[in-house]
Amino acid sequence: MIAPHLTQIDLERGRLIYDPGDPIDQVYFPHDGVISLMTLMASGEAIESGTIGPEGALGLAAAAAPRQSLSRAVVQTPLRAARISAERLREMWPLSAALRGLIDRHAEALYSHAIQSVACNALHSVEARFCRWMLACHDRISTDTIALTQEFLADMLGVQRTTVTAVARSLQEKGVIRYRRGVVDVIDRQALQALSCECYGVVRGNYKRLLGT
Repeated sequence: MIAPHLTQIDLERGRLIYDPGDPIDQVYFPHDGVISLMTLMASGEAIESGTIGPEGALGLAAAAAPRQSLSRAVVQTPLRAARISAERLREMWPLSAALRGLIDRHAEALYSHAIQSVACNALHSVEARFCRWMLACHDRISTDTIALTQEFLADMLGVQRTTVTAVARSLQEKGVIRYRRGVVDVIDRQALQALSCECYGVVRGNYKRLLGT
């Protein structure tokens, strides 16, 4: 039903897709890669409130009715995705109960992700959140090497770049990751998961329960 109307695209890391208030005119279904949803403050500060990868889609709520983006959507890693116009997807909305059910479950999964992120950012250590974030990213890409800058990681976690450097160095000394300028290699995923907070498993479990992914 949807497949004939999809366009396959590749987007580079750092590509801005939507800013808050932008009309959602395209819906993106990632195949490989990660899109970050960033909550912006008036001061210019930002923090990640959710991620979208092959388990979900960006802008899916616009299938039911015209929507504006509530957050900044940025390509976090090189992205391969399929894209469809929101208008075309709205035409299909009344024709498929299965599509409506999937979109409803996706909205619940994304909401649960966002509220877990609020608790995580307030209650858990930077190291635990760093590990959670690395695991979530690693799940959504087809390589153990993640191209990231200190500035980008600091924005994701809502901390200073010096804090990111200290945490990355500590994890490298433990043999969990290899950290080079702009690149993180996952060396020991099992150790990374042991050092992560509970939020990784909670969010992953909710996506599996609701979407089967």
